[in-house]
Amino acid sequence: MGPLHGIKIVELAGIGPGPMCAMLLSDMGAQVLRVDRVEPSGLGMKRDPKFDLMNRGRRSVAVNIKTDAGRETVLRLIEQSDALIEGFRPGVMERLGLGPEVCQARCQRLVYGRMTGWGQAGPIAHAAGHDINYIALTGALHAVGQKNGPPVVPLNLFGDFGGGALYLAFGIACGIIEARTSGQGQVVDAAMTDGSASLMTMFYGMLASGTWQDSRGSNAIDGGSHFYTVYETKDGQHVSIGSIEAKFYAELLQLTGLDTRDLPEQFDASRWDELRALLAQTFKTKTRDEWVEIIEGSDVCFAPVLSLAEAPNHPHNRARSTFVEIDGVVQPAPAPRFSRTVPSIQRPPATPGQHTDEALRDWGFSAQELARLHEKGAIA
Repeated sequence: MGPLHGIKIVELAGIGPGPMCAMLLSDMGAQVLRVDRVEPSGLGMKRDPKFDLMNRGRRSVAVNIKTDAGRETVLRLIEQSDALIEGFRPGVMERLGLGPEVCQARCQRLVYGRMTGWGQAGPIAHAAGHDINYIALTGALHAVGQKNGPPVVPLNLFGDFGGGALYLAFGIACGIIEARTSGQGQVVDAAMTDGSASLMTMFYGMLASGTWQDSRGSNAIDGGSHFYTVYETKDGQHVSIGSIEAKFYAELLQLTGLDTRDLPEQFDASRWDELRALLAQTFKTKTRDEWVEIIEGSDVCFAPVLSLAEAPNHPHNRARSTFVEIDGVVQPAPAPRFSRTVPSIQRPPATPGQHTDEALRDWGFSAQELARLHEKGAIA
């Protein structure tokens, strides 16, 4: 029984941040019902549904929302729900007859969660885009990369998931809490541009204060310094160093065996390249695992750079069960952790439409109604 047990949410199937948001809420105990298309949507890569891990934890019903009966089916689900998740371009839900006004007329307390890249309004709100475009517009992409090099794409962590899914999940949770006081739902306009900009708040403050250079790889914590970066080891692997504070930096110098007598001052940026070269030469003298034996667990602020295949087997991750295996698939466990209402993965990812009749029965549809919906092609 996770902390959101008792919350009911309808998710209109999409890709990227929408499913991630639904997964997060499901992991926390919410009952999330995913509404897939009757026909394959072509969304995402073709693979066995068991590997679509962001679809875990919820049942799937296949509904043709372009039919009157299908649309009415979704509205009946919404009547019983605390929130809705949709990730279409602005105006699409309205054209389908499932816009906020229609849905909230059926459920006054409904929190209507909208996930887009550019937001519901603005000069380019209707343009197509992906994570890389949204983070480019907010300054986030510009800030990531090596000095004198091009911006580096940080997977789709910054836009889709950090600036998108997490902010939508947070917004929906906030909306549900408020609705329990007011009795009124509202629309959550979660844009990846807004979310990724919000994630950059600290850096905009530093830029305004003059303590941040608006160029890649030129600052203490963007890879520009020698004490907050990644070094290659003798075996071609890498280790990460984050020795910002003086006492941690002193331990770094001690454990790497550097002679500190003639070294420049740590924060003398004009000497960072020189110090980086010295540390790079030092780290190349041992393998990654040898450095782990020497430094891991110290106050250097150190960790080996692990691959996706290696990470689940690290002793710390194993001790905390950071990764779990469900239906033969290793995957990250729910986060964060709660001491009493423990989150859990409710079920493996579903095949689209796998639970249509089962779930609709549980949500109040009779056998006769289901038969009629099948006859009309409204569900599958």
